[in-house]
Amino acid sequence: MQISATGQQSQEHRVVFGVYRDGDNNLDAVQERNVTDFVKTTAANSALKVVAEDTTALPRSPFFGGELRTESSIIEGGHRHIVRVQSPVDMSDRKTLAAFVAQTLETKAADGRFKDADVWVDLVDHGGGDGGGLQSQSSGGCMSLEDIAGAIADGRRQFHKSHPDADDSVTGVVANQCLMATLGFADALSHGGVKYLAASPETMIAPGVPSAKVADVLTKGDADWAKEVVDATMDACYGGQPYHPAAAFDVLDLSPEKTSAIRSSVGKFNAQVSGLPKSEQRAEWLHDVRSDFRAVPGMVRFDHSADMPWHADRPAEAAYDAVADDARLPQGIRDAARQASESISAAVLAHRESSDFGPFHASYADAVGPTAHLPVNRRSYDEWAEGGITETHNDFFHAVHGRDLARALGAYNKTEDAASVVA
Repeated sequence: MQISATGQQSQEHRVVFGVYRDGDNNLDAVQERNVTDFVKTTAANSALKVVAEDTTALPRSPFFGGELRTESSIIEGGHRHIVRVQSPVDMSDRKTLAAFVAQTLETKAADGRFKDADVWVDLVDHGGGDGGGLQSQSSGGCMSLEDIAGAIADGRRQFHKSHPDADDSVTGVVANQCLMATLGFADALSHGGVKYLAASPETMIAPGVPSAKVADVLTKGDADWAKEVVDATMDACYGGQPYHPAAAFDVLDLSPEKTSAIRSSVGKFNAQVSGLPKSEQRAEWLHDVRSDFRAVPGMVRFDHSADMPWHADRPAEAAYDAVADDARLPQGIRDAARQASESISAAVLAHRESSDFGPFHASYADAVGPTAHLPVNRRSYDEWAEGGITETHNDFFHAVHGRDLARALGAYNKTEDAASVVA
């Protein structure tokens, strides 16, 4: 367990928690509690104010089941006040998320009791790792990493125009979606000004992260808040029964210094490997790097998942450690791998993994911290690009020369790369 700090005095502080839930999918009924649980929680916690945007088809007077609509509400003091009901909005659209972020900041600014509150945004939907999240039921695609992070930055700018002297910061994002603890997503959010990311590198069981429990933890002001967020998720109980939604869960520090160090170290490692001079030894060394990566299982570690693309999304620390510990390789490559692993580890404020995630019966002992997209063959380069979801066309993959590494390892796929441009 890694934590950011210990032993300081607890001090409650206020939190405005924005819940952005897209229920236009098969998880609508089970994930509704990510909104409704806040009624009970806010009744017992006056330091918490919730802004919710909920696209749902659940029956609730005057609506019958199957009538999809978007409900906007404020939850505070044990009451849910629905302020607007409209035709279902496209929650995978960048403008929609930006408007929600701006509204969350507006709600904070309008309430003097919360003027110094932290703002967190909870994104509730299906997720796809570096392929993005907030899946659109109509298009089948996902909102890209850059668009999610960009929407948060857009919302802050919109708010700042009308409130130039007000605090427009977004403290953190809870990715209440599968597979979103990735280097790419962390990098994108950091550039959008977000300070922390709480997310799982693996698939989760719906309803996922217990939003109300996590928000309650954030108001306590504990020095160990990151550890407590992880514990609240990993030890969640619903209906008095133990419920373990995540195989692994992390809180990541997205400070510009740490994300810059990750970009630099991963980029240097990729340059070391792809820049090896042509020789018989080069071929052997590339084979060794490829075998080291292959020895670290990617995500979606369960049976009957061969048609899923995330097997190349490997726990980054474990993957780089495997290379760093390989005595067959040149010292320069090993040192670069070690530096990459250490820079990633420095960003992990808290982590827990399940040694045997019940439904999948797979070990996650090495799933510490975020994943990196590290394909080792052409099939896994960008598998769902033709379906509109790309894991290789994002700022982080470009910045660290991920394509050059894939070429060196024989994992580059020209067809999938062309499709990912379209995606």
